[in-house]
Amino acid sequence: MTDLQAFAETAKAWPFEQARALRDRMVKTGKSGPVIFETGYGPSGLPHIGTFGEVVRTTMVRHAFRVLTGDAIPTELYCVSDDMDGMRKIPDTVPEERRGELEACLQRPLTDVPNPFGTDHTSFAHHNNARLCGFLDGFGFDYTFKSATDLYRSGIFDATLKVAAEQYDQIMAVMLPTLGEERRATYSPFLPISPKTGRVLYVPMKAVDAAAGTITFDDEDGTETTLPVTGGAVKMQWKPDFGMRWAALGVDFEMYGKDHQTNGPVYSKICRILGAEPPVQYVYELFLDDNGEKISKSKGNGISVEQWLTYAPAESLALYMFQKPRAAKRLYFDVIPRAVDEYIAFLDAYQREDEAKRLENPVWHIHAGSPPQYSSPVSFGLLLNLVSAANAETKDVLWGFISRYAPGATPQDQPLLDRLAGYALAYYRDFVLPTKKFRPPTEQERAAMIDLRARFSSQPADARDGEALQNLTFEVGKAHAFENLRDWFKALYEVLLGQEQGPRFGSFTALFGVEATVALIDEKLG
Repeated sequence: MTDLQAFAETAKAWPFEQARALRDRMVKTGKSGPVIFETGYGPSGLPHIGTFGEVVRTTMVRHAFRVLTGDAIPTELYCVSDDMDGMRKIPDTVPEERRGELEACLQRPLTDVPNPFGTDHTSFAHHNNARLCGFLDGFGFDYTFKSATDLYRSGIFDATLKVAAEQYDQIMAVMLPTLGEERRATYSPFLPISPKTGRVLYVPMKAVDAAAGTITFDDEDGTETTLPVTGGAVKMQWKPDFGMRWAALGVDFEMYGKDHQTNGPVYSKICRILGAEPPVQYVYELFLDDNGEKISKSKGNGISVEQWLTYAPAESLALYMFQKPRAAKRLYFDVIPRAVDEYIAFLDAYQREDEAKRLENPVWHIHAGSPPQYSSPVSFGLLLNLVSAANAETKDVLWGFISRYAPGATPQDQPLLDRLAGYALAYYRDFVLPTKKFRPPTEQERAAMIDLRARFSSQPADARDGEALQNLTFEVGKAHAFENLRDWFKALYEVLLGQEQGPRFGSFTALFGVEATVALIDEKLG
């Protein structure tokens, strides 16, 4: 056992906790590999921030497992698209001129619905599946794409579906208590695909022949019809499908949102009925908006991945996903600057930590054990305030200040900082500038700011000690009898920058420059 493996045995980071549970499961079942990790995707819409979260978190557990086991057991990550589901409604993303065409395709498998988007894909699902793969490839994820339609129609699910027919009564015994009285009367775990209309039918079974592996039902026109459960002639209802897929694909690990939590035991029972051990399951909390309401794609009250990446690097989003996955977190634009600065802080800390401590650091998991050595000498919060104070519109303007604050720093030597400068310009333009509101100082504040101006004027023009400048600002606040010094610093930001909060004022002054800060005070005090 290597030192790294030994540290992995006791690491408290949640991916290692899951990796150890998975390793114990492998011992229990006697499975030697490959270990199958799975995530699911509904292709009725485009990939979203939840898709990213599920794949990046699963990837973190996968890497932790490989480290824990010395990479002795092969692993695979399946990303399965539920593209055999019937189209229940026409998504808003469908062009208006194509919506009529799709009306006739409602309840047909998504892979049998025409592609309305004008791309070179054969169906609605194939278009969205391609978007999913492009999305995942853009982040460099290592995965194997699986289409549910292909799995059903190619025969990969056939053996397990035959067992489901044999164990039909047991599956019904699991499912019926979870349903309302009206639904129980017509429920079947099998959903036949009508040979006449191609639609996915929610109809009761008239007969299930386990020996023949067939089901009998009345088609939409009332014709009694018998179909095999194999070959893609039927699919399973989503809850039985979950357990069936685990059994058929040999899934060892899957995480899902809290909205699935009550169904987890159902999935597991069906998996066992079909002859397999359920995977290790990890339940994560759902995201909330700034009002504490559940994020909904239909409401549009969240943040898309594309939006986050407009204002911050992907690493900061991965950090947001890593931290406290079992706690409900608010996901709105105000969380982005803090996520970026926390990423910088963890990256800085990593360089000072020993190997055992590094396994607890989020950046180790974000970067699969190999975080970059470079960080950023300037926080994102400071950059935002620099953009505000300097009225900067280009990165060149920001680098003029940065180069004086950190001599020798260049965009080439500081790639993360250079990226952050661009993000700061975009974030300031869209979220800070529209809300800026300057106010005049009170008499007490004016006197204190004049005093601060005088003290800054006595400093060397190249003063860069942010801590010393912070202490000086702190002393001025005490000298002018601010009962709560937070009110003093709040006044500085409201009067000088037009915003209620900001990073340490001394650090800001060191970056902006004492001469420029004095000029800013002069301007705002008139």
